[in-house]
Amino acid sequence: MPQLKILIIADTLDEQASSGGKASMALVKGFVEQGYKIKVYHYSRKELEIEGIQLISICEKRSTLSYIKAKSQLLFQRWTGKNINSWIECRKGFSYTHDYDVESIKYAVNQESPENYDYILTLSYASSFRAHKAILQIPHWHKKLLSYVHDPYPMHSYPRPYDWVEPGHQFKRDFFIDLFEKSAHILYPSKLLAAWMESYYPTGKGKSVVLPHLMIDGLKNTGDYPQYYHPDNFNLLHAGSLMSARNPMGVVEAFTLFLKENPTALQEANLVIVGGASVFHTELEGIANELPQLTLSPGKEDFQRTYNMQQQAAVNIVLEAKGPTSPFLPGKVSHCIAADKPILLLGPYYSETRRLLGNDYLYWAEIDDVEKIKNYILCLYNDWKKDRTTAVLNRPDLMEYFSSRSICKVFEHIKSEQIND
Repeated sequence: MPQLKILIIADTLDEQASSGGKASMALVKGFVEQGYKIKVYHYSRKELEIEGIQLISICEKRSTLSYIKAKSQLLFQRWTGKNINSWIECRKGFSYTHDYDVESIKYAVNQESPENYDYILTLSYASSFRAHKAILQIPHWHKKLLSYVHDPYPMHSYPRPYDWVEPGHQFKRDFFIDLFEKSAHILYPSKLLAAWMESYYPTGKGKSVVLPHLMIDGLKNTGDYPQYYHPDNFNLLHAGSLMSARNPMGVVEAFTLFLKENPTALQEANLVIVGGASVFHTELEGIANELPQLTLSPGKEDFQRTYNMQQQAAVNIVLEAKGPTSPFLPGKVSHCIAADKPILLLGPYYSETRRLLGNDYLYWAEIDDVEKIKNYILCLYNDWKKDRTTAVLNRPDLMEYFSSRSICKVFEHIKSEQIND
């Protein structure tokens, strides 16, 4: 199977920029680990290197009308203080910057020929999907197009409590309708996300393939921790962005109650929240001023240091939104599995992470079930006190699921479908 030749087009491979960059980099390294012949174009706006493969940084194509329009808009905003981007997107769906990014990616891909590859795989992050849009504009690649869809798109297709409708959302939806029709296969990190997106785009039925966010082979804990992190303590760690729907106050309140009821833990227990500022940070900082056991990072943390903390923490927290379902697979879940430490999963009953851990997994609660979360913290603390070496997740099945060997299984499935067709 690794004889396949695959052209990969990524919006970014920058692990420091976003969780999407981390996930895409892990996937690329997984292809390398499994011996696939790949060539990678990326629009990270920086030079990157991966031993053993050809990694090409896509340059901005500035000799385009959309580039001129984007820069003119930027100058207009600087002079007037008015941002007209929403007005533009309402009328055409996408910003001028998005347009020239797509044109830059398209120009780079046009240097390649489909005859030289078995597949072309597009990777994106957040709500970008620039690589997908670029390849959609090159029809002779469509029969070989594998579109990786990491999150619902556009925003109005997110489950509640997310309820934001983007400017130009119908243009964006039309783009995805076209993408689902033209792609040979749609890849998802989550089984629940595949089902969720098929409900919005029924033309994608029969094209869905699940390829989870992978563990990064060879990545180790270097022992380098931030000054605010105390590795010998009972650390409950949440690493990642706190979006407006991911409310951490339930676990903060539960942790506070745990300390009040178990004063012996005051000297050795910490709730550590790592990530950039969020809508919750003013309140969190106020609590942290009164509760020194609540530790907040001063901002986004270096990826390697974050990974080190995840590997060492007594408990890793996965925090999801309060709602009927969470079809997402958070990128950090594979890192938490790799850490082999207990996971405190806080989210809805129907959740991809809960599906993977299993319905009988003990340490799961809704994000606002303070009493249950407090009791789980106490149980995890007591296990840690008894024997830190046995306080582990112990899920070899998930270690296998998130390993790079998943790539081979995916392409075996894709090839078998082609043979049957």
